[in-house]
Amino acid sequence: EFMQAFQDVEAVQAKAIQHLASLVRDGSALPCLLTLTELTTCAMRTHLDSLQLQVDGCRLLLQILSQALEQDVVVPLDENVTSSLVVTVRKHSQNEEFLSLACRLLMMIATNEISAENLWKVGVIPDLLSIVRHFLPNGKICLSCCGVLWSLAVSENADQAVLRSAVPLTSAVLQEHLQSGAVAESACSALWALSLQGCLSEDEFEPTTVLLLDALRENPGRAVLVKNVCLALASLLRLSEIPALRLVTDSKGSGVNLLKDSYQLHFHNPQVVEAICMLMNEMIQYDDVLLELISLNMEELLSDIKNHFPSS
Repeated sequence: EFMQAFQDVEAVQAKAIQHLASLVRDGSALPCLLTLTELTTCAMRTHLDSLQLQVDGCRLLLQILSQALEQDVVVPLDENVTSSLVVTVRKHSQNEEFLSLACRLLMMIATNEISAENLWKVGVIPDLLSIVRHFLPNGKICLSCCGVLWSLAVSENADQAVLRSAVPLTSAVLQEHLQSGAVAESACSALWALSLQGCLSEDEFEPTTVLLLDALRENPGRAVLVKNVCLALASLLRLSEIPALRLVTDSKGSGVNLLKDSYQLHFHNPQVVEAICMLMNEMIQYDDVLLELISLNMEELLSDIKNHFPSS
């Protein structure tokens, strides 16, 4: 009631947001998380020019959504909330501290199907690409933006034409952060989703394949990354033989040996093994590649997989 009564007074809203943050931290605000979300976004929308209020508001919303996730509470966010956040991002698109928080918040929001649809409606992807372009060295921002891209790319109403523009910058993120496991993992997930949607052009097949193999070399122990690289490569192989040939003739070492090494590290993980099998299934569709697989004794690997997973 206090926040609603003094909506136009910035100092009141700022103080109230700080007080609400303390309530959320000690768990006493759990029954009214949805109301707090609406009040916070209303304050942010009303006082758009106040950067500090936007930063504090984003922090509070992150706390609310994180706590809701921990308590298995669904906090439905309507179109007003998502559109308000995107408007704020556009207003403060040059402030790195704020964008680190806002993009992380967008990533959390985008995992909800309805919220993802709302983000499509407000046209957030060009904003994300602009942010990545300006803050490419910032791993936190790039990780979050790739996370949003993944969620939007796999959503029901994905716009392929818009998503195509995301391929070069997603690849740039992976190239920039190859040795940063979490960021590389997020970028690989986004590339997999983009490849599933058929967003890559033919001239992007080979460089993307090389980049995905580099990600695998740099991060062999990350199970999710290994799985997503294999699935992305499988998607590319369904479209063209070019990625398959690059996979077996890569100048940095055979991609087939990389798959063998990945299996040895993750043979206990059925999701990773399934992804490796899906990739190999696409590889054997091409005669030249099949001969290469035979020459590298891949039958032994397949036999080992069958022994480890007899019921699958």
